[in-house]
Amino acid sequence: MLGGKSYILRGSVSLALVTLILLVITLLVSEDNPLHTSLFDVKRQFTASSSSSVCNFAKGRWVKDRNRPLYSGFECKQWLSTMWSCRVMGRPDFSFEGYRWQPQGCNMPDFDRFTFLKRMQNKTIAFIGDSLGRQQFQSLMCMATGGEDSPEVQNVGWEYGLVKPKGAIRPDGWAYRFPTTNTTILYYWSASLSDLVPMNNTDPPRLTAMHLDRPPSFMRNYLHSFDVLVLNTGHHWNRGKIEGNHWVMHVNGTQVEGEFLKDIKDAKDFTIRSVAKWLDAQLPLHPRLKAFFRTISPRHFRNGDWNTGGNCNNTVPLSRGSEITGEDADGSVDKTVESAVNGTRIKILDITALSELRDEAHISGSKLKPRKPKKVSNVTSTPPIVNDCLHWCLPGIPDTWNELFIAQI
Repeated sequence: MLGGKSYILRGSVSLALVTLILLVITLLVSEDNPLHTSLFDVKRQFTASSSSSVCNFAKGRWVKDRNRPLYSGFECKQWLSTMWSCRVMGRPDFSFEGYRWQPQGCNMPDFDRFTFLKRMQNKTIAFIGDSLGRQQFQSLMCMATGGEDSPEVQNVGWEYGLVKPKGAIRPDGWAYRFPTTNTTILYYWSASLSDLVPMNNTDPPRLTAMHLDRPPSFMRNYLHSFDVLVLNTGHHWNRGKIEGNHWVMHVNGTQVEGEFLKDIKDAKDFTIRSVAKWLDAQLPLHPRLKAFFRTISPRHFRNGDWNTGGNCNNTVPLSRGSEITGEDADGSVDKTVESAVNGTRIKILDITALSELRDEAHISGSKLKPRKPKKVSNVTSTPPIVNDCLHWCLPGIPDTWNELFIAQI
């Protein structure tokens, strides 16, 4: 009996010790000081969730995180466009940098660039889309390098025909390779995700056939070399952009006539469905390829109009709220992308609602700094203020898009 009591006593002490340890951990771990989650543990956490706690990346809340940002906007000059580096551009406040996204039903993995590159060894990640896709590409380059100068990273754009044509401002995209892991990250500019082919007209303006039912030739030609693909489109689908670029809509190789697809939204929806259908049919031929379609990035212009000026000069984080719950929206806010990928092998990268809460994180409010300040009557002119409520500061919201994307690869 004495031995039995001793055994029970030791068991009670052990249980009490375990309880105490768990209590200490609970007190130490908070939203401001989260436990680091390994990228290798995240899958186990997600699959181990109970039926009442299913991981939902699009739902959740923004929480403070003193470990942000993930890289320095001052230092990542090798990959980051100057206008999108709000610190370089002289934006006065940076409180927007100190938040991370906490999904509903699971913990986000802590991003570690070395672990990420090891996971992506011998793989190619491709972003194809508009300038918001380019922001996501630049964000991932800064994340993967830690925002540090990386002369060892190789420019391999020539392998994909991504070289600047004579007289052009920039190439159609960029491709870089990390030699230690043979990881390639590339971006190709395709604002509409439709195939653009110059038309046989000699008189200006030179017209371009916009084949709504055909994906870009770049995607068709290089799909076999991708391991991960992220698509996006949306903000170039307006009359001003299409007419300004002299794009002429075509379907089945024939110019669109009459009222068919004359509505820009109908044309956009038709193109997104066409691209998704084509890509889904290709995936069985490329079994290693994981494909994502990113939902539209919200803009915060007043009344949604570029011409009325910015409405995103707010500098108070989360003034629109911090949380997206299951009751806030039935599925994705971007119904076009959601319906296009529904029933396909393409995953949705749903970033619209969570980004909508972050109107303070756009580049609006930064200063356009001239290379040499102009002086008028010995007085230096004041740089104009950027009024862009579409593109985001980097570091910033696109970093979260990449964390969500990486967690779902």
